[in-house]
Amino acid sequence: MRLPKQLLQRRVDSHKGDYGHIFILAGSSRFSGAAVLCAQACIRSGAGLVTLGIPEGLNDAIIKIKPKEVMTLPLEETEEGTLNLKSYKKIKDFIKNTDVVVIGPGLGKNNFTYRLVRKLISNIDKPMVIDADGLNALVGHLDLLLTSELSSFITSILTPHPGEMARLLGKSTESIQNRRKDIAKWFSKRYNCILVLKGYRTIVADPKGKFYINTTGNPGMATAGSGDVLTGMIAAFLGQKLNPFDSAKYAVYLHGLAGDLAAKEKTQLGMIASDIIAKIPEAIKISS
Repeated sequence: MRLPKQLLQRRVDSHKGDYGHIFILAGSSRFSGAAVLCAQACIRSGAGLVTLGIPEGLNDAIIKIKPKEVMTLPLEETEEGTLNLKSYKKIKDFIKNTDVVVIGPGLGKNNFTYRLVRKLISNIDKPMVIDADGLNALVGHLDLLLTSELSSFITSILTPHPGEMARLLGKSTESIQNRRKDIAKWFSKRYNCILVLKGYRTIVADPKGKFYINTTGNPGMATAGSGDVLTGMIAAFLGQKLNPFDSAKYAVYLHGLAGDLAAKEKTQLGMIASDIIAKIPEAIKISS
């Protein structure tokens, strides 16, 4: 698959603001790595600016391990070291100056954090990628996707793995896996979003019936952080003004291709999520 010119050709007089400011709400005291992996993949995939919104207690530690190019926004936290509902206003004000919002990687399973997520999803009017604990916060609250600021147009992208999809729908993982294509198409249409149903032959579906089944990738990518990498890549392409379906499609393809390149070098057994990020430039070059 060849990437679109929109990603590959940049005007000589362009600046970082032309390629999107991505705001990633991620991380908690237990899962700081998810935030860093997502941010690193995002900026490696062409985003102009990336800011990590993280619990304030993580800031000093994150600064030591994040890419130098990524900024941070410390936010009020709960006693468990997760994002606090009290940080809503600061987040909402900051979002005004960004282009794409990511919600989910490593947020943790805290009730106040889940309430924050739901409030944000209901009131954000920017393109959104919802993953991991952002999805878990929607269990029992899927109708928020229809009543949010985004309900009149498609800019939200949900990226569940089969287990998360099962929780969202109150079904078994086996039942999801048995009807992957049908469920992806139905969910996308029902909730007016782009759905990325991850796993073997990841599916991307949109509400109008368009879908893409990916053929890149390998079992070595079934490793912690791989999904965080994909989320960052999707957000980067949204920031570069690809439409939501194409952002998801090309990110899924490149993510798998980068994983295939990493497996050749590190083996499927030995590869980790950081190896996928390291191969993103080579995957882009091959697809140019």
